Amino acid sequence: MQVQSMHFKRRASEKLDDALLQSNMKKAKGKFVDGRAKAVAEFGPWEELRSHCAALRDRVIANLDAYLVEFERNATRRGAVVHWAETAEEACAIVADIATKNGVRTVTKSKSMVSEEIALNDRLEAAGIRVVETDLGEYILQLAHEPPSHIVAPAVHKSKEQVADLFQEAHDRPRNTDIPALTREAREALRDDFLNADMGISGANFIIAETGTTLTVTNEGNADMVTTVPRIHCVVTGVEKVIGTLEDFASLIRLLPRSAIGQTITNYLTLTTGTKMPGDVDGPEQMHIVLVDAGRTKLVGSDLEPMLRCIRCGACMNHCPVYQNVGGHAYGWVYPGPMGSVLTPAYVGLENAGDLPNAATFCGECAVACPVKIPLPDLMRKLREQQFDRRLRPWGERAAISMWSFAVTRPGLYAFLSRWGARVASWIGGREKLIHKLPGLDGWTKGRDMPAPAGRTFRDLYREGGR
Repeated sequence: MQVQSMHFKRRASEKLDDALLQSNMKKAKGKFVDGRAKAVAEFGPWEELRSHCAALRDRVIANLDAYLVEFERNATRRGAVVHWAETAEEACAIVADIATKNGVRTVTKSKSMVSEEIALNDRLEAAGIRVVETDLGEYILQLAHEPPSHIVAPAVHKSKEQVADLFQEAHDRPRNTDIPALTREAREALRDDFLNADMGISGANFIIAETGTTLTVTNEGNADMVTTVPRIHCVVTGVEKVIGTLEDFASLIRLLPRSAIGQTITNYLTLTTGTKMPGDVDGPEQMHIVLVDAGRTKLVGSDLEPMLRCIRCGACMNHCPVYQNVGGHAYGWVYPGPMGSVLTPAYVGLENAGDLPNAATFCGECAVACPVKIPLPDLMRKLREQQFDRRLRPWGERAAISMWSFAVTRPGLYAFLSRWGARVASWIGGREKLIHKLPGLDGWTKGRDMPAPAGRTFRDLYREGGR
């Protein structure tokens, strides 16, 4: 997927003017936020579980190499072949080589954000291999030739009417807007591909070191078909997805569905360990696991290391007021919302995603909602500091910040400036006591009025009160 994050401001403005998108996003907001709140309230010791899982993830990240080597040893022992890919290009080349050597013509895929990140579909299609997305949301977007706008619900920005139009064109059937009927229509269209694909590709929500198991969480069961029916199963996943034990997974799975879509448990947990053994009725003849770095290990030991805890639930974006209004495509790459505002600059370079660390109100909702306690506002603040130090922000903005820093570190000067600033702002507000336009803050006053101050500072009021 081509990176467009440097155009966030323009894309966000376009999305705000898209009435249909605004309607679709408003519907999704209540579903995600209210559902999570109810599921969390019913659980009980939620904060204790969050702390436990955050510590669990930190322990793995601190010993990432050891856990990955253990995973490789146990996966290989069960017949899988483990491949290491330092870059996205290497990962694509590995998968394409496996497919080419085995005469693969059709690939079925379950939803995988890593495969989106490395643009795997494009590489396979360039090699003459047909790729079919089997997750319903991903299938819809494949027909629409669009990237996902959400990591859990890829087509959340689409209405059922838009889906009906896509299905009518793709399936050559009468247009139908009934959701169960549309779901059945997709199932029937995909059935032959499930049964006849040469290779299945999946991601992995977690990979378990002690058993060499890869694990996929779905609500549709498509991952079961992708991982067991084709003769070759290829897992493409990030190196940070490793966890220690099945007991660790039992803790994390209590967090993941509740945080993602407000479910107490997901419908399908697909655990795959090695190849088909004698006596097994199903399973792949070959299993390949591609462990992708693509910028992940450089976060270890850095200020951004807590981001590696992420379990890709999407709770941060569901609760983010920016994402709720502009949707995922505005962010210009695979990962939207607060998580994307950290991951995208980390993976593709801060110079290619300059607006994303600033695409936040710093309300803190993302940090509160994150099931593994990633301090997302703090990480975005770190990226803002890097931008300033590397002179990646406009000179006017850097000059303003420098002047502000100079003033606030000199109490006498700050008191003088704030006293006169409050008086001038009060005068600008006039009788209405509202500021309609404020030089330098056009982005704020373009869409809303700013209440004018009373004309006196807190220090003035405190002094007058005598205490």
